[in-house]
Amino acid sequence: MPLLCARGVSFSYRDRRVLEDVSFTLDAGEVLGLVGPNGSGKTTLIRCLDRLLDPEGAVLLDGRDTRSMSRPEIARTVAYVPQNGGISSSATVFETVLMGWRPHLRWSVSEEDKQKVSEALSLLGIGDFASRRADRLSGGERQRVLIARALVQDARLLLLDEPTSALDMRNQIEVMALLARLAEDRRLAVVAAIHDLNLAARYCHRIMMLKEGRVLGEGAPSSLLTGGMMRAVYGIEAVVKDEMGVPYVVPLRPSDDGDTMEVS
Repeated sequence: MPLLCARGVSFSYRDRRVLEDVSFTLDAGEVLGLVGPNGSGKTTLIRCLDRLLDPEGAVLLDGRDTRSMSRPEIARTVAYVPQNGGISSSATVFETVLMGWRPHLRWSVSEEDKQKVSEALSLLGIGDFASRRADRLSGGERQRVLIARALVQDARLLLLDEPTSALDMRNQIEVMALLARLAEDRRLAVVAAIHDLNLAARYCHRIMMLKEGRVLGEGAPSSLLTGGMMRAVYGIEAVVKDEMGVPYVVPLRPSDDGDTMEVS
């Protein structure tokens, strides 16, 4: 049984349809990259998977419909890292990560709770930052704090909205490599909305290509990252090369007809 199953997920903001009939499954240990232009529905889909929005269709976790689950139950299975992670201007790194343990906390913080946070900080390589204010870290360090906060929930599904945005090239690679390693080592399922197609191709087992709320393709990066798909999804002409078995997209120019749906 897949860890995550989305069946016909659709969503509208008032009279504007932003997701239409999205279906897929995801197993433990897999990383799925959501790619597509701005406004294609990536963030909305992630929020639907976490039940922060109430979509049409069904979202199942371990075969259980999330509509039958309470918010604390969902929080013990799903961890969501939004684009702007809501780091308090005065909280320390330790305090920020401790908030991720909130679904499990009792009335007071125990030594066991503190140990759980310390282990997450060590795993992410930020143990030395525990007493520092989280809002004074670099972009890459802050992203690690947010991932640590998600991991400390003991959640099995990680949802990340553009985890590499505003990071330099080195930190982008480190964050994506970290997510891939965590998925494999801890048997997590990871869904990440990401703009950089080449990072997605390298670190995601599968990608889902969205445009105007619809899925235009879903599968291995090598099968989806083609010149025709770049034209259909992004309205650009591009060359797709192979670098050590991984597709690499080189954008060239806007296509003459950016609205074409031809994907051959």
